[in-house]
Amino acid sequence: MKNANYDAVIIGFGKGGKTLAGNLAKAGKQVALIEKDKGMYGGTCINVGCIPSKSLIHSASQIHNSIEFKDSLIEYKNAVEEKRELTVMLRKKNYDKLASLPNVTIYDGLARFIGPLEIEVIMNEETVKLTGKQIFINTGSISRVPVIEGIDKVKGVYTSSELMDLDTLPNKLTIIGGGYIGLEFASLYSRFGSKVTVIQDGPNFLPKEDEDIAMEIKSILENQGIQFFLNAKIQKLIDGPTVVFEKDSVIHELESDAVLVATGRIPNTNDLNCEAAGVELTSRGAIKVDEQLKTTAENIWAMGDVTGGAQHTYISLDDSRIVWGQLSNTQTHTTAARNNIPYSVFIATPYSRVGMNEKEARDAGLNIKVAKLPVAAIPKAQVLKAPAGLLKAIINADTNKILGIMLLGEESYETINIVKLAMDLDADYTILRDQIFTHPTMSEALNDLFSI
Repeated sequence: MKNANYDAVIIGFGKGGKTLAGNLAKAGKQVALIEKDKGMYGGTCINVGCIPSKSLIHSASQIHNSIEFKDSLIEYKNAVEEKRELTVMLRKKNYDKLASLPNVTIYDGLARFIGPLEIEVIMNEETVKLTGKQIFINTGSISRVPVIEGIDKVKGVYTSSELMDLDTLPNKLTIIGGGYIGLEFASLYSRFGSKVTVIQDGPNFLPKEDEDIAMEIKSILENQGIQFFLNAKIQKLIDGPTVVFEKDSVIHELESDAVLVATGRIPNTNDLNCEAAGVELTSRGAIKVDEQLKTTAENIWAMGDVTGGAQHTYISLDDSRIVWGQLSNTQTHTTAARNNIPYSVFIATPYSRVGMNEKEARDAGLNIKVAKLPVAAIPKAQVLKAPAGLLKAIINADTNKILGIMLLGEESYETINIVKLAMDLDADYTILRDQIFTHPTMSEALNDLFSI
């Protein structure tokens, strides 16, 4: 077995791993970067996550509502091809950026620990043993597939990454799971012309959101033609593909052209053999880390989805900053100091949120003020012919600080960053109330929202 020694060994070519590899290489360190899948250079987001899905969402937004399904089939196939070209381009740019550095070696193979700082990389033609003074794990997450009879045998059942790579648009699509991923895909395929049904096991739609926001989202999606079955218990999957489920003590059989399993993602640790390195896992299979992202093994860190935290590429990037700060002695940033993490859901009317919602604030016993504004009252929303939605802000009545904001409206994914910055700066809500914004823009709605 061939042996090689490095200053740093990074497992996984995701956002955190590739960013850290570049920084280490620029600092003169010899770096090994391991990726088991050549189709994953750059990580989940670029290849099978947010970038390809948003490419399809953008293409879907260009589809006219009155288009015939047969014409939508052509549009969808073109959109998938455009998505592929985009991901290939980004993947190559990510690979070339690191491969061009003389002190970075990229290994295409499956990595597993065989000792505290020793890794075996199983490649197509050989197996090599790598030793690193420091090791960094950035293996991301994989789709969680629930235990349902027939789910691994029936044809036409897909994960999100598999569904996005189909050339044929399903006429009927059934989605198992009513979370954010499921809703994005429901909205996406509905806009392309698919008849979409969402099956959720829990009784409450988006239980982590305030009820008024959740019901507004559900109403918008139902107006798109999406059907929901809540509090439904899936019994099995049979050929069709057909989902057999129980709802209100009645057994239903729902046949479709494709079934999407959108029941979340889990840390990707199965192949790592972490115990050989003394790296402990949590009860959920994530790598256990402290607030500096150090594992239970000396000189081994973990970043991104594999640590079991919020699954966003920008969190993986921030994780790389935390680790690099330690290695370069330039900062003391930790996960404990990371606040106000925003997120966006790219449904037809985008939803974005940062901070506490009304229920959470009241449960915490805080004295609050609640501000609401219908999106229809925003001039830019009328210009965009997108008046659906609701803006809602939660303010601490004792301090005037913004506790949280929920933006269900066009371009919310841009506006949310303004509010996050104000919260990070500990600004009073009046700063946004009195801010001078350009016109007409969606962000100027913050003037009216905070006029309470």
